[in-house]
Amino acid sequence: MAEAFFSFSWLLPAGIVLGTVLGMELVAYLAHRYLMHGWGWGWHKSHHEAHDGWWERNDLYAVVFAGFSLLLMWLDPEHRGLFWLGIGMATYGFLYFVVHDGLVHRRWPFHWVPRRGYMQRLYQAHRLHHAVEGKDGCVSFGFLYAPPVRVLRQRLREQHGTAPGDVRAGATDPAAEAALPDGP
Repeated sequence: MAEAFFSFSWLLPAGIVLGTVLGMELVAYLAHRYLMHGWGWGWHKSHHEAHDGWWERNDLYAVVFAGFSLLLMWLDPEHRGLFWLGIGMATYGFLYFVVHDGLVHRRWPFHWVPRRGYMQRLYQAHRLHHAVEGKDGCVSFGFLYAPPVRVLRQRLREQHGTAPGDVRAGATDPAAEAALPDGP
């Protein structure tokens, strides 16, 4: 047992899995921005609308990505490379499921809202993504990485003239505006 650990035979598979998880954030960003908010809006639209029940048409994307992951694992029964890519994709899918569906959209039985740190930033960034109606003019397309909230709010102001939480024009309380959370 100790020989297997010290032979470093696990380093290549671990590196492939870790690299795939990191790479999947870029794939997810591009798919979310250009596919889901582009010609694939027909499925993704359900995610931006109120709905009843636990299933939304957007969940078909998860099924498709899980299918790719399983296919890669099936194509490589010797566990030489593709298998570990599939494991990395599945790991990313699990993290997405926990963070995006559980934390942000509360599709799990727990309802925790982070109050500080990176999880708060991730939560706020995705809420700002959903602050825009329709597929155009959204911000923050990543699932596990989020730009600083102040940057996203500025982009919304540039695109739409306002951002959620802005004091309405004509308000006379600058202290209230200064107290608005800007995020990390």
